[in-house]
Order: sequence, then structure tokens, then C-alpha cells
Amino acid sequence: MGIRINIDIMLARRKMSVTELASAVGITMANISILKNGKAKAIKLSTLSNICKALGCQPGDILEYIPDEEEDDHGKTIN
Repeated sequence: MGIRINIDIMLARRKMSVTELASAVGITMANISILKNGKAKAIKLSTLSNICKALGCQPGDILEYIPDEEEDDHGKTIN
């Protein structure tokens, strides 16, 4: 399973730069880049909340679940 973080899409829709978002959220541009590039292992709910506030969106606008091809309906790997 995988979670895709679509911050770049929301930034484009809001015509906002990474610099502006980082400043509004109170995290570094490097951390925004980690989220944008799919390298993040976790995100604090407070950070997600601040990103949603800054972008005027819901968590579901940013987070997308991408199932593996070999999982059943319950997220269990099929051998």
C-alpha cells in the first residue's frame, strides 16, 4: 500500500509557492519538499492540519491511497 501526498497539485490550484506554504505552516522548505517528493515516512496531524488551513482544503485533497496490485480488499498481500 502507499499514500501519495498531492501537495504540488494543491499548490498549483492555489497559485502558492513552496516558500509561501512553508512559511504559513511553520516548517522548512526542505520538509515540504520531502512531502512533495513522496519521501516522507510520516506526517504529524498538527502539520497536516496546518497545511490544510494554509491551502484551504481537506486532508483528502492532499492524501491519496494507492493500493498495491497484489492486495485483497482488506489490505492483505495476496501470495
